[in-house]
Amino acid sequence: MAAQFGRRLRRGATSGAVVAAAVAALAASQGPGVAPPPADHASGDRPVGAGDTTTPPDGSATGDSPYYTDLPPLNTPNKPGTSIQLPIVTGPAEAGIPASVLAAYKRAEQSIRTTDAACHLPWQLLAGIGKVESGQARGGRVDANGTTFSPILGPVLNGAGFANISDTDNGAFDGDATHDRAVGPMQFIPSTWATWGQDANGDGRKDPNNIYDAAQAAGLYLCANNRDLAVKADLDRAILSYNRSTEYLHTVLSWFEYYKRGTHQVPDGTGQLPRDRSDTPRGGNSPRPTQTVPTTPSPSPSNPSTSKPSTPVTPGTPSTKPPASAQVVRIKDGGTGTLTATAGDVFAARPAIVALDSAGKPVANLRIRFEIVGSTDANFGGLAKSVTVTTGSAGKAVAPLVRAGEQTGTFKVLATVAGRTLAPVEFKATVTERQADTLVRGDDTPLTATAGEQFADRVLVKATLDGAAASSVGLTATMITSAEDPRTRTDGPYFKAANGDPVRTLTGLKTDANGVLTLPDIYADGQAGTFLLRLTAPGGGTVTIELKVTAPAPEPTPTPTPTPTPTPTPSPSPSTGSPEATPTP
Repeated sequence: MAAQFGRRLRRGATSGAVVAAAVAALAASQGPGVAPPPADHASGDRPVGAGDTTTPPDGSATGDSPYYTDLPPLNTPNKPGTSIQLPIVTGPAEAGIPASVLAAYKRAEQSIRTTDAACHLPWQLLAGIGKVESGQARGGRVDANGTTFSPILGPVLNGAGFANISDTDNGAFDGDATHDRAVGPMQFIPSTWATWGQDANGDGRKDPNNIYDAAQAAGLYLCANNRDLAVKADLDRAILSYNRSTEYLHTVLSWFEYYKRGTHQVPDGTGQLPRDRSDTPRGGNSPRPTQTVPTTPSPSPSNPSTSKPSTPVTPGTPSTKPPASAQVVRIKDGGTGTLTATAGDVFAARPAIVALDSAGKPVANLRIRFEIVGSTDANFGGLAKSVTVTTGSAGKAVAPLVRAGEQTGTFKVLATVAGRTLAPVEFKATVTERQADTLVRGDDTPLTATAGEQFADRVLVKATLDGAAASSVGLTATMITSAEDPRTRTDGPYFKAANGDPVRTLTGLKTDANGVLTLPDIYADGQAGTFLLRLTAPGGGTVTIELKVTAPAPEPTPTPTPTPTPTPTPSPSPSTGSPEATPTP
């Protein structure tokens, strides 16, 4: 069954007029030498496909990778709501956003607002995340198409200070075939990009290192789960779904508010780069303290007496708290819900567990291994059969998105504690066959044949689901006795088996990428009349087609050849001049 996307069910492209207007406006604001993306109609401005999938609230676009922690200056950049364009450049350097990067954010806002106005996505939110994730694509070091000159990669997510996420893309995006890394200016991990990746610049590629593609994907991701970003609670949830950190939330909100008060455009490659990262110690060996949104001016660096030094860490002092693996006594289902998906689709729910200690309290920083077992071609994020995820502060670990393969049936996802033999949590997952709710014949040409001959025309059928083409749907074709009593016939038209034997029921037929199926040749036996062919699909789609067989024309009766009348043989005439017989006396 097709995934349900709530108000964000999208099956068509955004209006060409709206897209053209948006791109024209952006093109007018570009700096010299910056090429705007095309109004592609079929790719970037159609937020469909993978990105339509909802994201569970505990998801993380970045795999909780590190980020820049610099906070904006306290002075207001410009008059609230302004965005000054080149060649005018005013205000503090931090308020400047590189031309292509700013264009990508605004284009993503425009595109998503035409398809999901209820989300109220502001481009300043994308700018806040872009600043924190990559310093606006390293200060706008992108080419004319918006692609970074070199890939932007986060650290290897191997569990050494970060989440442990085994490779899901075979190194295609992050160059690492062992573990995943966050990629691009918006720092998507490959498994998330596999679901949300977009082609917003119309070059035929979904590239996480392209700012247009990445900004559009980030906007769709933030709008997931029917969020309204004008509502503070939804806004907070959206940001935390990007990186589950309170400090991250506060940092992004700081930049979001800063950019809302005014920005200006600067040439690509000249944006100011941030300095501090969440994974880098600050001030020697002292760990960086948690930042919050400032309400009063920060102490001046030139007056160190106003700042409290952080408590020094004594090397070699043993921790009083045992490691997470020693604290945990059990894991339980974290509210996963039903795991069901149609073949080829992404499961709407994701396996989740909660780890608890002996007092029933959550255990954080515990490594949980999720593994798909059983006869299935389902996987995590496109490739991996197993991943390791670290529990958060609530003791919860959520597996990456599970994608169903083409094999239907059930399988299990096992959650275990890495390095411990505690009882696992089992999740039952079911993959159902692809469906179609409507079948229609491709044309109205009468299907006729003479008894004992082959039908001249082949049957073409189109399958749809909710009005969209239903690809790879399995159909069954049956010659039936009647519409009211659809038993399989034992005579009449038939298909041919590989050995030439008549077959009146065909299974395993599949529609193509456009939802179209062309049936094999149909033959008529010696019986004339009107017959019915019925095709059915999982999901309720059905169509009944009439087949007419006419009797062969009768052989003409041959006309008998008349017997000729025999010509009598004439008697010989007396010869003239013959001597007369002398009568006998």
